[in-house]
Amino acid sequence: MKPETEQRADLTRVGAPLVGRVVARRVTVDPFGVQRPVEATARPSEGPRGSGNSCIGLAASRRLRQGLDQESALVNQTFLDYYRCPESFANFALTDNPGKIQGFFRFGGDVVCYGSRSARAHAAEGHEQPYDALDDATIDGGSVRLPFDPAEITENLRRERYPRSSSHEKKERLGGEALSFAYRAVRPALPVVLRRYLQRLYLRGWEKLVFPRWPVDLTVEGILERLFGLTLKAHAIDRIPFIWFWPDGAPACAIVTHDVETLRGRNFCSRLMDLDDSAGIKSSFQIVPEQRYSVPTSLLDGFRRRGFEINVHDVNHDGRLFASRERFLRRAKAINRYGKEWAAIGFRSGGLYRNPEWLDDLEFAYDMSIPNVAHLDPQRGGCCTVVPFFIGRILELPLTTTQDYSLFHILNEYSIDLWKRQIALITERHGLVSLLIHPDYVAERRAGDTYRALLDHLAQLRADGLLWLALPREVNQWWRERSLMKVVRDGDSWHIEGRGKERARLAFGTLRGEKVVLTVEGRD
Repeated sequence: MKPETEQRADLTRVGAPLVGRVVARRVTVDPFGVQRPVEATARPSEGPRGSGNSCIGLAASRRLRQGLDQESALVNQTFLDYYRCPESFANFALTDNPGKIQGFFRFGGDVVCYGSRSARAHAAEGHEQPYDALDDATIDGGSVRLPFDPAEITENLRRERYPRSSSHEKKERLGGEALSFAYRAVRPALPVVLRRYLQRLYLRGWEKLVFPRWPVDLTVEGILERLFGLTLKAHAIDRIPFIWFWPDGAPACAIVTHDVETLRGRNFCSRLMDLDDSAGIKSSFQIVPEQRYSVPTSLLDGFRRRGFEINVHDVNHDGRLFASRERFLRRAKAINRYGKEWAAIGFRSGGLYRNPEWLDDLEFAYDMSIPNVAHLDPQRGGCCTVVPFFIGRILELPLTTTQDYSLFHILNEYSIDLWKRQIALITERHGLVSLLIHPDYVAERRAGDTYRALLDHLAQLRADGLLWLALPREVNQWWRERSLMKVVRDGDSWHIEGRGKERARLAFGTLRGEKVVLTVEGRD
């Protein structure tokens, strides 16, 4: 077996394309109740007709076609990265060069998108109802033509490049960032009861937010499923092969993670490992390197010896990691140093504060800081997906369920009903169930009893063959291997090639009516 430092290097080797950033302009409130841009960039001048500039017109036309071809390649790659199907099936094209205006629109049913769409689509948009791009999706000789760029749209969602709230809500939140900063400054000195009251005050009105969708947002899955259905129609075939999402054909995956925020939490870690072991579940512990508590070598060795994983949790958990670029770069050096010293390949920021555009400065294989839907977190938003995705070279393992603190102290619930509902929604879409449980809170009796019930539920789902319960590092390794596998035709059949193929399973997507149904080969 390789030393941990070599394993760390192996698990970080991967490349993934970066998609250009989208910048919004002046905004107003749209039919979804959130802000949207209304300024459009002027179109390039076409020149006077009959001016004799036919060569210029032809050159411009060629440049437009080249630009559309490049955009289509990105669209195709987004589809391929998700499904890992043969490249021949990914044949998408844009009906027009996307405009520069940004806004919300639909892609059939309840699938909400944010980004630019073609100038023609924008011109056709009504003001009473949001534009539905599915109406303008067409099939042309085996190709699917779209009035928007799904690569841009999915990146906008995954990286939270969309307006977070309406202007009305911002006024209600008592100064937003200023209040948040003041609260973090005095938080350690506040009594627990007052602290929870202020948090509820800050988060009030969360249940009125319509986007991302509570309690689990599946927008990215919805977009890509629509594309899969259109692809089946374009090729006029019954099914398309792809590489199943999880090893050995597991319907879904789950990881249990523990952020250790205080000395009390650190001292409870041994008992928490006992609890996890009683259910046959291994988990990861995210450790704060500085100021919160001491981190002796014996503590880290204890986790490793028992088969648990160690990750870096911020640097001091003061909520200011992303306050400025300069501060982030300075702290990133310390965070990276601790990662190397601890042979840790994963990271999570304190309080789930985040800026996906800066993650490339962290020297980790994966990050776990972006929630699926963040209505109950200090920084609102959400990546709108339950499947891992790459941000540059870093793999994002999104937090797809409500963290324990929010359940116990914001919602004041001590049952696993919400978790069970979220788990059911995620497993139905074959996603990653990511759970965040703090030893600082489950040390209390009621919270501890609730966590035991959750462990029992997870163990039962595994026994029923519905979940692959894994460590985050195992998910990271699998997802990187899957990202390099290929489905290859072998006569009248298909097989998978690439490292890790022994655990990979061939699957097929078919249409039943208008619904895409995904099944592992041999399990129809």
